[in-house]
Amino acid sequence: MKHWKALAVTSLLAFPVSGLAADISATLYKNPNCGCCAEYAKYLEQNGFDVETIDTHDLVKMKAEYNIPEELHGCHTTVVGDYLFEGHVPVESVTQVLDEKPSIIGLSVPGMPLGSPGMSGEKRGPLEVYAIASQSTESPDIYATH
Repeated sequence: MKHWKALAVTSLLAFPVSGLAADISATLYKNPNCGCCAEYAKYLEQNGFDVETIDTHDLVKMKAEYNIPEELHGCHTTVVGDYLFEGHVPVESVTQVLDEKPSIIGLSVPGMPLGSPGMSGEKRGPLEVYAIASQSTESPDIYATH
């Protein structure tokens, strides 16, 4: 009987993160000329998300409508369920929010940090992921560090 339990645990550990995110729809809004946004969409797809990419020149207006503070603006905006993910947010943080369902608008990796998911270049130090609070605060809280 112990053999079967070990086999079951080993089988569960063999599933990639993508198996956990399977069948989760995501909509990624991006500038039509941005290559790193397309790479981030591929990154999400490689991790099991079903990504629809929408090209738009109205990202700033869209971010304002979603009440995303300017200091948290990312390269692109991804909508998954009731949450927004600004920029190059690691999939581990995306799935954590989807699992835990915190009372936030979403997460942000502001700007375009080198070496972040979908971005080329060498990562320079820890990647900080910020929570986008439902109510504006003086300074955004760090949700995770990768």
